[in-house]
Amino acid sequence: MHRATKIVATIGPASSTQDILLQMIQAGCDVVRLNFSHGTADDHRQRAEFVREVARKAGREVAIMADLQGPKIRVGKFENGKTTLIAGNSFILDSACELGNDDRVGLDYKDLPRDLKPGDVLLLNDGLIVLNVTRVLGTEIHTTVKIGGDLSNNKGINRQGGGLTAPALTEKDMEDIKTAMSLGADFVAVSFPKNATDMEMARQLANIAGAPYGIKPKMIAKIERAEAIPALQGILDASDGIMVARGDLAVEVGNAAVPALQKRMIRMARESNKFVITATQMMESMIHAPVPTRAEVSDVANAVLDGTDAVMLSAESAAGKYPVQTIETMAAICVEAEKSEKSELDRDFLDRTFTRIDQSIAMGALFTAFHLGAKAIVALTESGSTALWMSRHWTHVPIFALTPRTGSERAMALYRNVTSLHLDTNTDRDTALAQALEVVVSKGYASHGDMVVLTVGEPMGQAGGTNTLKIVRVGEPY
Repeated sequence: MHRATKIVATIGPASSTQDILLQMIQAGCDVVRLNFSHGTADDHRQRAEFVREVARKAGREVAIMADLQGPKIRVGKFENGKTTLIAGNSFILDSACELGNDDRVGLDYKDLPRDLKPGDVLLLNDGLIVLNVTRVLGTEIHTTVKIGGDLSNNKGINRQGGGLTAPALTEKDMEDIKTAMSLGADFVAVSFPKNATDMEMARQLANIAGAPYGIKPKMIAKIERAEAIPALQGILDASDGIMVARGDLAVEVGNAAVPALQKRMIRMARESNKFVITATQMMESMIHAPVPTRAEVSDVANAVLDGTDAVMLSAESAAGKYPVQTIETMAAICVEAEKSEKSELDRDFLDRTFTRIDQSIAMGALFTAFHLGAKAIVALTESGSTALWMSRHWTHVPIFALTPRTGSERAMALYRNVTSLHLDTNTDRDTALAQALEVVVSKGYASHGDMVVLTVGEPMGQAGGTNTLKIVRVGEPY
């Protein structure tokens, strides 16, 4: 069964062997995420090599995403590893403290006292602990515990409503970008960007680091700061895609605000011709259980119905007991949700104008395939832009993008309803179209007598040159 929604899976201790990786790819993993918050450069390099090797065995391209840690603001370490905070008691966060105890703890982010004032609310450990700031004295943030609990080493800190000044790119991130380019990452996910400038800087660094390897990665903005919401359109314009990173975002804006924000972000991304990933706790219970909860099934299905390009697994595939089963289950949920999704193609095209020839051809192919009941759309593309534009609209007609560029093939691994395949460059249009049909038929996507809509550019081999639409029946001369 054709699945339109893509699956991103994080790899870690539970999924770093070639055998498990192969099973994950066969189960439906389209993009492998390397989480740079954990592990060394050598760990990431070895895992990337495994992914490339296993993908070759599986006979398909699987993209690699390097997810930067960003300025995760954390408490320091405790002399006993943790303490227990009790509601009503006082507690001090002290940037000068070396080792924490029951009264105070240090800070990884030394400038935190400068960002706070009395009345601010701090949320620790993903919001499980709540502290009210009463006063700030030099390096010390004095607080009253509103909601207590166990606080252990290196737990994260958020300010309710956002407003922390930590830059999106740390020195570690800048080094990690270099590592990501050296191992051939196709996507770079930037944590905690506040505005378009953060993304522009990250892209510039990635392009410079990738130049010796001939890589220009696609840039993903992880929307997880309150400040990013009013700046969302600018961030979208400066990025290739976004991630709805529901964990830290929920802590900053409140859990109740996130579902509506998710729908808004997905809609804005699609309208801006950008891809979008929905992430965080999608199948959380499957870290320990072989089946998901009904709520998790609904969560994944609703993200699909919202129009997300991809759904993402974090600890479920990195450290869970059932990484392969989790991907299989997620894939099955996506397929079922897609069956019930209605196409609103005609409505999408109302009051829409296209100024580019290649974009007009892409939209014409969608419209034609939908109304003629074509079995497939086959796009011969250099950069993948034609496939991206097509993928912004849902028609139930699978899109197959054939490209001679490996980088484009991997980039399209995140585009909804697009299956990217390799086709060697051919300067003769008719020969190339015949080869494209052969590839699609040989892989079982279309058979004799099926109607297929083809798009191609003449002269061939030029990015942005798609200018021809052709309708054929498989097996008939054209």
